[in-house]
Parts: sequence; structure tokens; C-alpha cells
Amino acid sequence: MRWRSLSKTRFWAVAAVFIALVIGVPQIWMQGTNRGFAVKAGESRPQIPVQIPVKKPDAQQKKQQQQPNEGVTHVNVNLVRLYVTVRDHHGAIIQNLEKKDFRVYEDGKEQTISFFSKDMTDPITLAMMLDTSGSEEDFLGAEKETASRFLRDILRKADLAMLVSFDTQTNLLADFTDNQETLDAALRKAEINAPVSLGPTNLNQQGTVLYDAIYQVCRDKLPSETGRKALIILTDAQDEGSNHSVQDAILAAQQANAVVHVLLVADPQYAFSIGYVGRSIAQEMATQTGGRVIAVRNNNDLDKAFDQISQELRSQYVIAYYPTNSTANGAFRKIKVETTTQGLRVLTRQGYYAPGRSER
Repeated sequence: MRWRSLSKTRFWAVAAVFIALVIGVPQIWMQGTNRGFAVKAGESRPQIPVQIPVKKPDAQQKKQQQQPNEGVTHVNVNLVRLYVTVRDHHGAIIQNLEKKDFRVYEDGKEQTISFFSKDMTDPITLAMMLDTSGSEEDFLGAEKETASRFLRDILRKADLAMLVSFDTQTNLLADFTDNQETLDAALRKAEINAPVSLGPTNLNQQGTVLYDAIYQVCRDKLPSETGRKALIILTDAQDEGSNHSVQDAILAAQQANAVVHVLLVADPQYAFSIGYVGRSIAQEMATQTGGRVIAVRNNNDLDKAFDQISQELRSQYVIAYYPTNSTANGAFRKIKVETTTQGLRVLTRQGYYAPGRSER
């Protein structure tokens, strides 16, 4: 009896261990496979399936498809979200339009507006980028002071800002934060890091890596952020040393759904010299992403420029739609937004990249 009792004890002990292994090992393995998962630079986050309620199937349909959640169909839907600024012919921002006043087109085909709002509650994520090359030495002090005031005025609860300087390399001064003291301290660290004589016609020295800086911020920092994303770049927009092209920079901004605003701070010594292309480059980046270029010639212009950007960020319409083209081919889709009122100018991004085939 004693031997039989002992054998039963061992049997149940072994059975308990076996059951624990069967239940526990898959959970441990699943946790282990997710540990350390991160979005790498250049990759986009996975599309989040949108749950769309539909009518329950009839009896015949139930026989054909028995699913655990019969009342809900899970569909991958890519909602295209646009932040739209409207101005009149004098440049004044128009804020009294309604949903019926807008028309949205994708690749020439009109889309149905699914969401519209004038209540700008979406958080703002800003990347403030300072050109610290030699050509900006006369302006940097005023830029830092005015940028500090701008960030203090624009940032609200849930808003974030980061600071980057760029010259012959890209420097992260402050990662995303809502702490004004941290941002002020980071601004004070910005300093000129190139010879003052380095201008757009000097080809013998490594120059400003503007495109690399934009590419790096848009690929490494912005994809994981939500809400309205904007780059505010204080620069003469003259790139002289990047490994990436201006098209690479624009593509990175478009894929991150980020708007590029350029405060064009150009020393007249360089702005009118042979080989200066900064103005046209700045305009191309801004136009392709739905941003603006504001020329800055003095401290007063700098104050006004920041005020204009601040007003624009707080006076946008939110328009969203589900594209009629559901093909997952990774292609660029052109967007055009119009108003039914003549004489108004609409500013928004010019397109987006559809998800790739692997994302469906």
C-alpha cells in the first residue's frame, strides 16, 4: 500500500509538471519573440486594423462561414488624414469654412470626406532644426532667442518638441520633450561649427548636411510619433555635404507625414552669389510637404515668421477620407484639396505613399 501510494504521488507530480510546461512554454516563447521589438530607421509602423461594424449575415451565410465574431468584419483600412490651411488672396487665414466647402481628389478622382473638424485638438510634434554652419553666425543668437519664445508660446499639453542642429554633421540637442527648461538648455548648446568663410561657392571644404539632417529626423524620430508633425528649419537651405539628395529628404518627410516649414535665413553675401540655390530648394521641400517658406532678413522678420507658423499650426482644418483605391502597391498617390469658394488658396501635403503589398 505504501509503495502504491508513493507511485500515485509521483505520477501526479509528474503530470502537474507536464501540464505546466504545456501551458507555460508557449506563453514564454510568445513573450520572448516580442521582446525588444522596435521600429527601425526607414521602416513604418504596422497598419492598425480598423474595425468596421457590418450587418450580421443571414442563416445561409452563417452556414457558409462560421466565424467567432460574426457581427464584426476586420478590415485593413488606410485612413488618409490631412491638415489643411486656407488663406485668402491677402494671405489672411480663413477659419469659417465647413465640410461642404471642401473637395478632395486623389489621383484625379474625387473622394468622400469621412471626417472633418475645425477643432484643432490634435497634439503637435515639432522638430526644430537650426543651421549652425558658418554662414549663419550672424543670425544664430537671434534664432535661439526667438525659437525659445516660439516654443514657449506654441507648446500645450500633449505637445512635444525636439531640437536638432546641423552643420557638417547632425546633432541631437534635445529629444522629444514638453519641458521648456530642457528645450531652453538645449538651445543654449547650439553653436557655430564651421568656418565663417564657408559659403555656397566654396567647394573645397565639407559643408552643410541639410538633406541628411531632414532624412535622419524623419526616418529615425518622427515615424513613431502621432498627431500633427512638422519640421521648422532655420537655414539658408544651401546643402553642400549630404549623402542623401533633396528628393530623399522630401520622400522621408512624406513617408513620416511631416510638413516642412523653412525660415529662410540667408546672408546677402551668399544669397545673391553664383551657385546659391537655397531658395528654390526650400520652396520645393515646403511645396511637396504642405509647408511654407518665409524669408527672414532681420530680427523683426524672424519674430513675424515664427508668429505666422504659430498661427498656422493652430488654425488648420482636419480632413480625412478612406481612399477608393485600395491597391497595396506602395505607389505615390497625388492629393488635391479645393474649396468651392473662388479666390482661396489651400495648403496641405500633395500626396502620400500607399502601403506596400507586404503590409496587407
